[in-house]
Amino acid sequence: MKFVLAPDSFKESMTAKKAALAMEKGIKKVFPDSNCEIVPMADGGEGTVESLVSMTNGELVKTEVLGPLGKPVMAVYGLLGERQTAVIEMASASGLELIKPEERNPLLTTTYGTGQLIKHALDKGLSRFLIGIGGSATNDGGLGMLQALGVSFKDQNGEELSFGGGALNQLHTIDVSGMDERLKTVKIDVACDVTNPLIGDNGASAIFGPQKGSTPEVVQILDQNLAHFADIIKQQMGKDIALVNGAGAAGGLGAGLMAFLNAQLKKGIDLVIEYTALEARIKGADYVFTGEGSIDGQTLFGKTPYGVASIARKHSVPVIAFAGRIGSGVEPLYDSGFTAIVGILNEVSTLKDALDNGEANLAFSSENICRLLK
Repeated sequence: MKFVLAPDSFKESMTAKKAALAMEKGIKKVFPDSNCEIVPMADGGEGTVESLVSMTNGELVKTEVLGPLGKPVMAVYGLLGERQTAVIEMASASGLELIKPEERNPLLTTTYGTGQLIKHALDKGLSRFLIGIGGSATNDGGLGMLQALGVSFKDQNGEELSFGGGALNQLHTIDVSGMDERLKTVKIDVACDVTNPLIGDNGASAIFGPQKGSTPEVVQILDQNLAHFADIIKQQMGKDIALVNGAGAAGGLGAGLMAFLNAQLKKGIDLVIEYTALEARIKGADYVFTGEGSIDGQTLFGKTPYGVASIARKHSVPVIAFAGRIGSGVEPLYDSGFTAIVGILNEVSTLKDALDNGEANLAFSSENICRLLK
């Protein structure tokens, strides 16, 4: 029998790989001769680097970059096993978690460190990039990232703009002549699960600004600044990105990636499915096991188990999904490729105990399901 084990991480309990290994442990107790193909998954957010590096026998690369407030931080990106692809989570260099809550200020925070990660990977000769842009602390439209890659943004006095979304209103001239030449030949995919435009009531500043430290007054300033940024890009580069779906992701980093690096924005889970060759692995399988910490009605909207189940459904392979918590609204999932959804807790417990015992509980639940299958 062939099992494809393709879970996401169980947040604060298990990485995706540890979850897959726990599933395998339970399966092997019942079907010791089975073929268990381990495919750790993610949805383009936290854990994507780890999952893809693990899946491809790649390596993690550490380097010092400038963090969101311009202070040095250690950041990590992934080099996939074929040594041609970099997987970058912008949050590693420019993420909200790198700043104390009282220091969060998107007028000042920069994506410069994300640009440094891209440059570091270019220096290794890589030609393909997958960039996850969730969890940002920034609202600079990708200004800092592009400055790190050689693009110049000057004010009317010919001075280079300072870091942060608060400087964008001073933009007068864009000069791409110094941009790293290697960027013309690389392929950049961006894992982006939001459809927000760059500006307006549903834009980067209004929707995501408050969680990054913006007051209502600052939201208005940032939105006006991004609108000015978009106007200058349209005038000088002929690209209109103000209202493009996904342009507002990561404080407008989506817009910067599209306008200057010709990046393609795609659903995170779709990219991870592509990069792991999941569909080819599922063909001919007897069962697919997937799961994550919580499964509920939101799972339908591009979460990892839904993406996995969608592929399995194409090939009529049954899908068992495991979760620490099963919330409301899961009924439609049964019409979307899920054969069964299984809660892994085997007793009433505290949250801490549930998280601490996640691997044992998942292995036991997998074993029980296999006894039923047998």
